[in-house]
Amino acid sequence: MIDVEEARSRILAALRPVGQEIVPLALAYRRVLAVDVRARVAHPPADVSAMDGYAVRAADAVAGAQLRVIGEASAGHPFAGSLGPGEAVRLFTGSFVPAGGDAILIQENTVPVLGGIEVTETVAVARHIRKQGQDFALGDMLLAAGRRMTVRDIGLTAAANHPWVNVFQRPRVAILATGDEISLPGEMLGPGGIVNSNSTMLAAMVAAYGGEPFVLPAAGDDTDEIAAAADLARGADLLVTTGGASVGAHDLMHAGLGRQGFALDFWKIAMRPGKPLIFGRIGDMPVLALPGNPVAAYVCGVLYLGPALAVLAGQEVLRPVFETARLQGNLGPNDAREDYLRARLHWHDGGWVVEPFARQDSAMLTPLAASGALLRRPPFQPGLAEGDMVEIIRLDL
Repeated sequence: MIDVEEARSRILAALRPVGQEIVPLALAYRRVLAVDVRARVAHPPADVSAMDGYAVRAADAVAGAQLRVIGEASAGHPFAGSLGPGEAVRLFTGSFVPAGGDAILIQENTVPVLGGIEVTETVAVARHIRKQGQDFALGDMLLAAGRRMTVRDIGLTAAANHPWVNVFQRPRVAILATGDEISLPGEMLGPGGIVNSNSTMLAAMVAAYGGEPFVLPAAGDDTDEIAAAADLARGADLLVTTGGASVGAHDLMHAGLGRQGFALDFWKIAMRPGKPLIFGRIGDMPVLALPGNPVAAYVCGVLYLGPALAVLAGQEVLRPVFETARLQGNLGPNDAREDYLRARLHWHDGGWVVEPFARQDSAMLTPLAASGALLRRPPFQPGLAEGDMVEIIRLDL
Protein backbone atom coordinates (compact mmCIF):
# COMPACT_ATOMS: atom_id res chain seq x y z
CA MET A 1 0.00 0.00 0.00
CA ILE A 2 1.03 3.60 -0.59
CA ASP A 3 0.08 6.60 1.52
CA VAL A 4 -2.53 9.22 0.65
CA GLU A 5 -0.11 11.96 -0.40
CA GLU A 6 1.85 9.67 -2.70
CA ALA A 7 -1.36 8.42 -4.29
CA ARG A 8 -2.60 11.96 -4.92
CA SER A 9 0.79 13.06 -6.29
CA ARG A 10 0.94 10.11 -8.69
CA ILE A 11 -2.57 10.77 -9.96
CA LEU A 12 -1.93 14.47 -10.53
CA ALA A 13 1.45 13.91 -12.16
CA ALA A 14 -0.21 11.66 -14.75
CA LEU A 15 -2.75 14.27 -15.87
CA ARG A 16 -2.59 17.20 -18.28
CA PRO A 17 -5.09 19.99 -19.02
CA VAL A 18 -7.68 19.32 -21.70
CA GLY A 19 -8.15 21.59 -24.74
CA GLN A 20 -9.30 25.21 -24.89
CA GLU A 21 -12.35 26.95 -26.30
CA ILE A 22 -13.79 30.45 -26.60
CA VAL A 23 -17.08 31.14 -24.83
CA PRO A 24 -19.29 34.23 -24.54
CA LEU A 25 -18.48 36.09 -21.36
CA ALA A 26 -22.01 35.65 -20.01
CA LEU A 27 -21.48 31.87 -20.10
CA ALA A 28 -18.05 31.93 -18.43
CA TYR A 29 -19.20 31.51 -14.82
CA ARG A 30 -17.05 28.88 -13.08
CA ARG A 31 -15.05 28.25 -16.24
CA VAL A 32 -11.27 28.18 -15.91
CA LEU A 33 -9.34 30.83 -17.83
CA ALA A 34 -6.87 29.49 -20.37
CA VAL A 35 -5.42 32.91 -21.22
CA ASP A 36 -4.71 35.93 -19.02
CA VAL A 37 -7.33 38.69 -19.15
CA ARG A 38 -5.78 42.07 -19.92
CA ALA A 39 -7.61 45.37 -20.07
CA ARG A 40 -8.58 46.48 -23.57
CA VAL A 41 -9.61 49.91 -22.24
CA ALA A 42 -8.88 52.03 -19.20
CA HIS A 43 -11.48 52.16 -16.46
CA PRO A 44 -12.75 54.76 -16.15
CA PRO A 45 -11.83 55.78 -19.71
CA ALA A 46 -11.45 59.44 -18.66
CA ASP A 47 -11.72 61.57 -15.53
CA VAL A 48 -15.38 61.30 -14.49
CA SER A 49 -17.58 62.84 -11.85
CA ALA A 50 -18.43 60.65 -8.86
CA MET A 51 -21.32 62.93 -7.84
CA ASP A 52 -24.00 65.20 -9.20
CA GLY A 53 -22.68 68.76 -9.15
CA TYR A 54 -20.38 71.04 -11.10
CA ALA A 55 -16.95 70.75 -12.67
CA VAL A 56 -14.87 73.63 -11.34
CA ARG A 57 -11.33 74.86 -10.86
CA ALA A 58 -10.56 74.32 -7.17
CA ALA A 59 -8.72 77.63 -7.03
CA ASP A 60 -12.03 79.38 -7.86
CA ALA A 61 -14.38 77.24 -5.76
CA VAL A 62 -13.98 78.82 -2.34
CA ALA A 63 -16.84 79.55 0.01
CA GLY A 64 -18.67 82.74 -1.02
CA ALA A 65 -17.36 82.79 -4.60
CA GLN A 66 -19.79 83.07 -7.49
CA LEU A 67 -19.18 81.01 -10.66
CA ARG A 68 -20.71 81.35 -14.11
CA VAL A 69 -22.29 78.14 -15.41
CA ILE A 70 -21.29 77.79 -19.08
CA GLY A 71 -22.87 74.44 -19.94
CA GLU A 72 -24.05 71.01 -18.96
CA ALA A 73 -22.74 67.47 -19.59
CA SER A 74 -24.65 64.32 -18.77
CA ALA A 75 -23.15 60.81 -18.87
CA GLY A 76 -22.43 59.90 -22.47
CA HIS A 77 -22.60 63.51 -23.64
CA PRO A 78 -19.29 65.25 -22.82
CA PHE A 79 -18.96 69.03 -22.72
CA ALA A 80 -17.14 70.09 -25.87
CA GLY A 81 -15.29 73.10 -24.49
CA SER A 82 -13.01 73.76 -21.54
CA LEU A 83 -13.28 75.58 -18.24
CA GLY A 84 -11.79 79.00 -17.72
CA PRO A 85 -11.34 81.06 -14.55
CA GLY A 86 -14.57 81.62 -12.64
CA GLU A 87 -16.53 79.11 -14.70
CA ALA A 88 -18.42 75.89 -13.92
CA VAL A 89 -20.07 73.12 -15.95
CA ARG A 90 -23.12 71.26 -14.65
CA LEU A 91 -22.30 67.52 -14.36
CA PHE A 92 -24.00 64.33 -13.24
CA THR A 93 -22.59 61.09 -11.86
CA GLY A 94 -20.55 59.45 -14.60
CA SER A 95 -20.11 62.61 -16.69
CA PHE A 96 -16.66 63.24 -18.16
CA VAL A 97 -14.85 66.13 -16.46
CA PRO A 98 -14.16 68.84 -19.06
CA ALA A 99 -10.69 70.15 -19.75
CA GLY A 100 -9.65 72.73 -17.19
CA GLY A 101 -11.73 71.25 -14.37
CA ASP A 102 -9.87 69.74 -11.41
CA ALA A 103 -12.63 69.22 -8.82
CA ILE A 104 -16.35 68.50 -8.46
CA LEU A 105 -18.41 70.89 -6.41
CA ILE A 106 -21.41 68.84 -5.28
CA GLN A 107 -24.80 70.44 -5.83
CA GLU A 108 -25.59 70.40 -2.08
CA ASN A 109 -22.76 72.92 -1.58
CA THR A 110 -24.17 75.51 -3.97
CA VAL A 111 -27.04 77.96 -4.18
CA PRO A 112 -28.33 79.37 -7.46
CA VAL A 113 -27.63 82.99 -8.35
CA LEU A 114 -28.29 84.96 -11.49
CA GLY A 115 -26.28 83.37 -14.31
CA GLY A 116 -24.62 80.75 -12.15
CA ILE A 117 -24.02 79.44 -8.64
CA GLU A 118 -22.57 80.55 -5.32
CA VAL A 119 -20.17 78.22 -3.52
CA THR A 120 -21.23 77.47 0.07
CA GLU A 121 -18.33 75.15 0.96
CA THR A 122 -14.77 75.25 -0.34
CA VAL A 123 -13.74 72.25 -2.45
CA ALA A 124 -10.28 70.65 -2.66
CA VAL A 125 -8.38 69.66 -5.81
CA ALA A 126 -9.48 66.24 -7.22
CA ARG A 127 -12.48 66.08 -4.87
CA HIS A 128 -15.20 63.72 -6.19
CA ILE A 129 -13.28 62.92 -9.38
CA ARG A 130 -12.63 59.34 -10.45
CA LYS A 131 -9.36 59.61 -12.32
CA GLN A 132 -8.82 57.98 -15.70
CA GLY A 133 -7.52 54.42 -15.15
CA GLN A 134 -8.19 54.63 -11.39
CA ASP A 135 -9.57 51.08 -11.48
CA PHE A 136 -7.28 49.74 -14.20
CA ALA A 137 -5.25 51.09 -17.10
CA LEU A 138 -5.14 49.95 -20.71
CA GLY A 139 -3.09 46.74 -20.88
CA ASP A 140 -3.22 45.93 -17.16
CA MET A 141 -3.25 42.21 -16.34
CA LEU A 142 -6.50 41.64 -14.48
CA LEU A 143 -7.05 37.88 -14.18
CA ALA A 144 -4.47 35.12 -14.55
CA ALA A 145 -4.90 31.93 -16.54
CA GLY A 146 -5.94 29.07 -14.27
CA ARG A 147 -8.49 31.13 -12.36
CA ARG A 148 -12.03 29.79 -12.06
CA MET A 149 -14.32 32.66 -13.03
CA THR A 150 -16.64 34.14 -10.44
CA VAL A 151 -19.57 36.47 -11.09
CA ARG A 152 -17.30 39.29 -9.89
CA ASP A 153 -14.64 38.28 -12.41
CA ILE A 154 -17.22 38.39 -15.19
CA GLY A 155 -18.11 41.96 -14.24
CA LEU A 156 -14.44 42.95 -14.26
CA THR A 157 -13.81 41.28 -17.61
CA ALA A 158 -16.82 42.99 -19.15
CA ALA A 159 -15.57 46.37 -17.92
CA ALA A 160 -12.24 45.55 -19.58
CA ASN A 161 -14.17 45.30 -22.89
CA HIS A 162 -13.99 41.54 -23.47
CA PRO A 163 -17.12 40.02 -25.05
CA TRP A 164 -15.72 36.49 -24.77
CA VAL A 165 -12.88 34.65 -23.03
CA ASN A 166 -10.56 31.72 -23.70
CA VAL A 167 -11.26 28.92 -21.23
CA PHE A 168 -10.28 25.31 -20.79
CA GLN A 169 -12.85 22.82 -21.94
CA ARG A 170 -14.78 21.05 -19.23
CA PRO A 171 -13.20 17.65 -18.60
CA ARG A 172 -15.50 14.89 -19.86
CA VAL A 173 -15.82 12.29 -17.14
CA ALA A 174 -17.38 8.88 -17.77
CA ILE A 175 -18.88 7.25 -14.66
CA LEU A 176 -19.32 3.49 -14.45
CA ALA A 177 -20.88 1.65 -11.52
CA THR A 178 -20.57 -2.13 -11.28
CA GLY A 179 -22.38 -4.88 -9.42
CA ASP A 180 -25.17 -7.39 -10.05
CA GLU A 181 -27.08 -5.97 -7.10
CA ILE A 182 -27.43 -2.29 -8.11
CA SER A 183 -30.48 -0.57 -9.61
CA LEU A 184 -31.06 3.03 -10.63
CA PRO A 185 -32.92 5.31 -8.21
CA GLY A 186 -36.65 4.76 -8.74
CA GLU A 187 -36.33 1.29 -10.24
CA MET A 188 -37.83 -1.80 -8.68
CA LEU A 189 -35.21 -3.56 -6.58
CA GLY A 190 -34.52 -7.17 -7.44
CA PRO A 191 -33.85 -9.92 -4.90
CA GLY A 192 -30.81 -8.89 -2.87
CA GLY A 193 -30.70 -5.56 -4.69
CA ILE A 194 -29.67 -2.07 -3.54
CA VAL A 195 -30.03 1.37 -5.08
CA ASN A 196 -27.02 2.69 -7.01
CA SER A 197 -26.36 6.00 -5.24
CA ASN A 198 -22.76 6.30 -6.43
CA SER A 199 -23.33 7.20 -10.09
CA THR A 200 -25.67 10.09 -9.31
CA MET A 201 -23.54 11.32 -6.40
CA LEU A 202 -20.34 11.24 -8.43
CA ALA A 203 -21.99 12.91 -11.42
CA ALA A 204 -23.01 15.77 -9.11
CA MET A 205 -19.49 15.91 -7.70
CA VAL A 206 -17.94 16.04 -11.17
CA ALA A 207 -20.27 18.88 -12.17
CA ALA A 208 -19.50 20.76 -8.94
CA TYR A 209 -15.78 20.47 -9.67
CA GLY A 210 -16.27 21.88 -13.18
CA GLY A 211 -16.39 18.67 -15.20
CA GLU A 212 -18.96 17.34 -17.64
CA PRO A 213 -20.25 13.97 -16.37
CA PHE A 214 -21.90 11.26 -18.39
CA VAL A 215 -23.13 8.14 -16.66
CA LEU A 216 -22.58 4.82 -18.41
CA PRO A 217 -25.01 1.89 -18.05
CA ALA A 218 -24.09 -0.11 -14.98
CA ALA A 219 -22.09 -3.28 -15.54
CA GLY A 220 -22.74 -6.51 -13.68
CA ASP A 221 -20.16 -8.66 -11.93
CA ASP A 222 -18.85 -9.94 -15.22
CA THR A 223 -15.50 -9.15 -16.84
CA ASP A 224 -17.04 -8.98 -20.32
CA GLU A 225 -19.67 -6.46 -19.18
CA ILE A 226 -17.04 -4.33 -17.44
CA ALA A 227 -14.82 -4.46 -20.53
CA ALA A 228 -17.71 -3.46 -22.82
CA ALA A 229 -18.73 -0.59 -20.56
CA ALA A 230 -15.14 0.67 -20.34
CA ASP A 231 -14.97 0.59 -24.13
CA LEU A 232 -17.95 2.97 -24.24
CA ALA A 233 -15.89 5.46 -22.23
CA ARG A 234 -13.14 5.83 -24.82
CA GLY A 235 -12.69 9.46 -25.71
CA ALA A 236 -13.44 10.65 -22.19
CA ASP A 237 -10.85 12.71 -20.36
CA LEU A 238 -11.27 10.48 -17.31
CA LEU A 239 -13.08 7.24 -16.51
CA VAL A 240 -14.32 6.92 -12.92
CA THR A 241 -15.61 3.53 -11.80
CA THR A 242 -17.11 2.34 -8.52
CA GLY A 243 -17.24 -1.17 -7.12
CA GLY A 244 -15.27 -4.29 -7.91
CA ALA A 245 -11.94 -2.83 -6.82
CA SER A 246 -11.30 -5.03 -3.78
CA VAL A 247 -10.14 -8.66 -3.55
CA GLY A 248 -13.40 -10.61 -3.31
CA ALA A 249 -14.49 -13.27 -5.79
CA HIS A 250 -16.87 -10.78 -7.41
CA ASP A 251 -14.41 -7.86 -7.45
CA LEU A 252 -13.59 -8.05 -11.14
CA MET A 253 -12.51 -4.50 -11.99
CA HIS A 254 -8.88 -5.45 -12.63
CA ALA A 255 -9.80 -8.25 -15.01
CA GLY A 256 -12.54 -6.32 -16.79
CA LEU A 257 -10.39 -3.24 -17.42
CA GLY A 258 -7.53 -5.53 -18.41
CA ARG A 259 -9.61 -6.70 -21.38
CA GLN A 260 -9.26 -3.13 -22.70
CA GLY A 261 -5.50 -2.93 -22.17
CA PHE A 262 -5.56 -1.33 -18.73
CA ALA A 263 -2.09 -0.35 -17.45
CA LEU A 264 -1.99 -0.25 -13.63
CA ASP A 265 -0.17 2.57 -11.86
CA PHE A 266 -1.11 1.65 -8.28
CA TRP A 267 -3.69 -0.21 -6.22
CA LYS A 268 -4.48 0.07 -2.50
CA ILE A 269 -3.91 3.09 -0.29
CA ALA A 270 -3.19 3.07 3.43
CA MET A 271 -6.37 4.97 4.29
CA ARG A 272 -9.84 4.42 5.71
CA PRO A 273 -12.29 4.51 4.02
CA GLY A 274 -11.02 4.02 0.47
CA LYS A 275 -8.25 1.43 0.71
CA PRO A 276 -8.99 -0.49 -2.54
CA LEU A 277 -8.62 2.50 -4.92
CA ILE A 278 -7.07 1.77 -8.33
CA PHE A 279 -5.40 4.18 -10.74
CA GLY A 280 -4.04 3.56 -14.22
CA ARG A 281 -4.75 4.08 -17.92
CA ILE A 282 -6.51 2.59 -20.89
CA GLY A 283 -4.47 4.06 -23.71
CA ASP A 284 -4.54 7.84 -23.20
CA MET A 285 -7.55 7.73 -20.89
CA PRO A 286 -6.80 7.85 -17.15
CA VAL A 287 -8.92 5.54 -15.01
CA LEU A 288 -9.77 6.14 -11.36
CA ALA A 289 -11.49 3.08 -9.85
CA LEU A 290 -13.16 3.97 -6.57
CA PRO A 291 -14.50 1.63 -3.90
CA GLY A 292 -18.16 0.65 -4.10
CA ASN A 293 -19.19 1.75 -0.62
CA PRO A 294 -20.71 5.23 -1.12
CA VAL A 295 -18.94 6.94 1.78
CA ALA A 296 -15.59 5.59 0.58
CA ALA A 297 -16.41 6.76 -2.95
CA TYR A 298 -17.26 10.23 -1.64
CA VAL A 299 -14.14 10.55 0.52
CA CYS A 300 -11.94 9.42 -2.38
CA GLY A 301 -13.77 11.93 -4.57
CA VAL A 302 -12.80 14.75 -2.21
CA LEU A 303 -9.21 13.60 -1.86
CA TYR A 304 -8.46 12.54 -5.45
CA LEU A 305 -11.22 13.28 -7.96
CA GLY A 306 -11.50 16.99 -7.12
CA PRO A 307 -7.75 17.67 -7.50
CA ALA A 308 -7.66 15.52 -10.67
CA LEU A 309 -10.43 17.59 -12.26
CA ALA A 310 -8.63 20.78 -11.28
CA VAL A 311 -5.56 19.63 -13.24
CA LEU A 312 -7.62 18.50 -16.24
CA ALA A 313 -9.46 21.84 -16.26
CA GLY A 314 -6.21 23.82 -16.25
CA GLN A 315 -6.79 25.17 -12.78
CA GLU A 316 -4.03 25.64 -10.25
CA VAL A 317 -4.08 22.38 -8.33
CA LEU A 318 -6.42 22.67 -5.38
CA ARG A 319 -5.40 20.00 -2.95
CA PRO A 320 -7.87 19.51 -0.10
CA VAL A 321 -7.57 22.42 2.30
CA PHE A 322 -6.76 21.30 5.83
CA GLU A 323 -7.76 23.45 8.78
CA THR A 324 -7.62 22.94 12.53
CA ALA A 325 -10.48 22.42 14.95
CA ARG A 326 -11.00 21.49 18.58
CA LEU A 327 -12.15 17.94 19.19
CA GLN A 328 -15.43 17.31 20.96
CA GLY A 329 -15.30 13.92 22.65
CA ASN A 330 -12.49 11.39 22.92
CA LEU A 331 -10.84 9.12 20.34
CA GLY A 332 -8.73 6.02 20.84
CA PRO A 333 -5.36 5.51 19.12
CA ASN A 334 -5.31 5.11 15.33
CA ASP A 335 -3.82 2.15 13.47
CA ALA A 336 -1.53 2.00 10.40
CA ARG A 337 -4.01 3.65 8.02
CA GLU A 338 -4.76 7.36 7.57
CA ASP A 339 -8.32 7.78 8.78
CA TYR A 340 -11.04 10.19 7.62
CA LEU A 341 -13.90 10.41 10.10
CA ARG A 342 -17.25 11.94 9.23
CA ALA A 343 -18.04 14.64 11.76
CA ARG A 344 -20.38 17.43 12.73
CA LEU A 345 -18.85 20.90 12.68
CA HIS A 346 -19.80 24.11 14.42
CA TRP A 347 -18.22 27.45 15.25
CA HIS A 348 -17.77 28.22 18.94
CA ASP A 349 -15.75 30.73 20.90
CA GLY A 350 -13.67 31.86 17.92
CA GLY A 351 -12.89 28.50 16.36
CA TRP A 352 -14.20 25.32 14.77
CA VAL A 353 -15.35 22.46 16.97
CA VAL A 354 -15.60 19.01 15.40
CA GLU A 355 -17.56 16.03 16.74
CA PRO A 356 -17.01 12.67 14.99
CA PHE A 357 -20.03 10.43 14.54
CA ALA A 358 -19.98 7.36 16.73
CA ARG A 359 -20.64 5.07 13.75
CA GLN A 360 -18.25 5.38 10.80
CA ASP A 361 -19.53 2.57 8.56
CA SER A 362 -18.53 3.38 4.96
CA ALA A 363 -21.97 2.38 3.64
CA MET A 364 -23.91 4.81 5.88
CA LEU A 365 -25.01 7.93 4.01
CA THR A 366 -27.05 9.57 6.77
CA PRO A 367 -24.01 10.58 8.85
CA LEU A 368 -22.22 11.67 5.68
CA ALA A 369 -25.08 13.97 4.68
CA ALA A 370 -25.09 15.45 8.21
CA SER A 371 -21.32 15.96 8.23
CA GLY A 372 -19.69 19.35 7.98
CA ALA A 373 -16.14 18.02 7.88
CA LEU A 374 -13.83 15.07 7.52
CA LEU A 375 -11.53 14.68 10.52
CA ARG A 376 -8.10 13.46 9.39
CA ARG A 377 -6.10 11.15 11.66
CA PRO A 378 -2.53 10.32 10.64
CA PRO A 379 -1.33 6.72 10.92
CA PHE A 380 -0.49 5.61 14.46
CA GLN A 381 -1.82 8.81 16.01
CA PRO A 382 -2.15 8.37 19.80
CA GLY A 383 -5.51 8.66 21.51
CA LEU A 384 -7.08 12.11 21.63
CA ALA A 385 -8.96 13.85 24.42
CA GLU A 386 -11.69 16.48 24.40
CA GLY A 387 -10.24 19.87 23.38
CA ASP A 388 -7.25 18.49 21.45
CA MET A 389 -6.56 20.19 18.14
CA VAL A 390 -7.12 18.06 15.04
CA GLU A 391 -6.99 18.48 11.25
CA ILE A 392 -10.21 18.75 9.25
CA ILE A 393 -11.39 19.23 5.68
CA ARG A 394 -14.56 21.31 5.62
CA LEU A 395 -17.17 19.85 3.29
CA ASP A 396 -19.04 22.08 0.88
CA LEU A 397 -20.22 19.46 -1.65
